[in-house]
Amino acid sequence: MCVDHDSRPPIAPIAGGSLSAGAVTLNSADGTPFRAFRARPSEPSGAGVLILPDVRGLVPFYEELTLRFAEHGFDALVIDWFARTAGTEPRDADWEYMPHVERATWEGVQSDIRAGAAALREDPEADLRALFTVGFCFGGRAAFLSATMGLDLAGVIGFYGSLAAEGRAGMPSPIELADRIESPVLGLFGGADAGIPADEVQAFDQALERAGVDHQVITYPGAPHSFFDRKAAQFASESAAAWDEVLAFMRERGAQIGA
Repeated sequence: MCVDHDSRPPIAPIAGGSLSAGAVTLNSADGTPFRAFRARPSEPSGAGVLILPDVRGLVPFYEELTLRFAEHGFDALVIDWFARTAGTEPRDADWEYMPHVERATWEGVQSDIRAGAAALREDPEADLRALFTVGFCFGGRAAFLSATMGLDLAGVIGFYGSLAAEGRAGMPSPIELADRIESPVLGLFGGADAGIPADEVQAFDQALERAGVDHQVITYPGAPHSFFDRKAAQFASESAAAWDEVLAFMRERGAQIGA
């Protein structure tokens, strides 16, 4: 299970760090209109982040996460996956998401990622020098794979992104496509995540190493799937460490792009 409707990022707010935020509608690369949410920083860093949600799509957790990124100087946008079958209206906690996950396609996922990246890059007010993707579970796998899409990303970050050969929406295995990855990778996993065995994480790490990809693969012992959640108070230290890793990874790679 990924984040619940009442889950929130385990990150303390920074007063005055976000200039503006709100819902937007984008058009996918295949012409489908879909819902997104964007937050702009009051002090831009020249870097942006496209957030790729889990199987529940655009829930409040990810809207708040855009604010936390904006507070740290990143122009942040989160997209929804399911407009083709579920429309663009906000959904409540009882929304049955799995039928829509089962109808999703890798082609549609890629179209939405491309549209989100374009929305950030083509905004003259953002003036981005570096663009990252960060995803969770379903979106974590998509984040790893976004580095194979020719998007010239400064880096990709996956929280407990699945790695197995058979992926939802027909997504290929990041392990099998490691030699096509064109961006630095940060992979964050829970050691107690039964859905992503340690041998798969190790295989991903080794495949990235063989491919010569700049990468960090970090496992937090005892942490479950979806540990990065304010409600998972017992894993607050792991969440804090993971957030520090994300910010350090983005700041270092963003600075390299801007140099």
